[in-house]
Amino acid sequence: MARLEPAKQRTEHHNSSELSGNLVTVVEPASPASEAYRTLRTSILYAQVDAPPKVIVVTSFGTEEGKSTVCANLGVTLAQAGKTTLVVDCDFRRPVMHKIFGLSGSEGVVNVLVGERDLEQVCQEPLPGLSLNVVTVGPSPPNPAELLGSRRLFEFLSIARERFDYVLIDSPPAGLVSDPAILAAQGDGVLLAVDAQKTRKGEVRRVMRRLNSVGAMVLGTVLNKVKGSKDVYYGQL
Repeated sequence: MARLEPAKQRTEHHNSSELSGNLVTVVEPASPASEAYRTLRTSILYAQVDAPPKVIVVTSFGTEEGKSTVCANLGVTLAQAGKTTLVVDCDFRRPVMHKIFGLSGSEGVVNVLVGERDLEQVCQEPLPGLSLNVVTVGPSPPNPAELLGSRRLFEFLSIARERFDYVLIDSPPAGLVSDPAILAAQGDGVLLAVDAQKTRKGEVRRVMRRLNSVGAMVLGTVLNKVKGSKDVYYGQL
């Protein structure tokens, strides 16, 4: 088998016009939504003082509940607070982190998990002046659950733990596939994004039971699409 030559680490800087409008903490830093993300950041920074969560999985019950937006904006606010932060897109079925940050999605965590690249080679730095790195999905894999349950993911996260203050993982919806439970079992805590307009209490309880069954700690919820407000709200369940 031919040996792949090491790829140069890609460092891509973008101005606000190239970023997704969902990245409100960058394009509208003075907005109520940005302030709400900073409040969420404070909650994370002071959560569990004796054993603070370092690897945090962000998920939801279903699709289009804002989990990826929450993950990206929380990553920005943590970096703005001086924390070295890594955002990893592990939604192998519907990846969007490359779109939110305006990055190349040609190589990413999948390339690491199959042994083609290492962490440094797939990290991208989207925002100048911030200690924020983003790892996109890369090529679409035929076996997402198998890759996420592999030893290589454990090794990948172990390296990321050593090199970053916080690692945020954008996970697929927990109500639809098994991937989030696999990821949650390797993280220190879970944030659950909830759509205030469509997510039912029973669905939230179902996700909670599924996450608890693998020993995951649910840190709290982020309530999106609240009527009459652009804010997101963080609270303990």
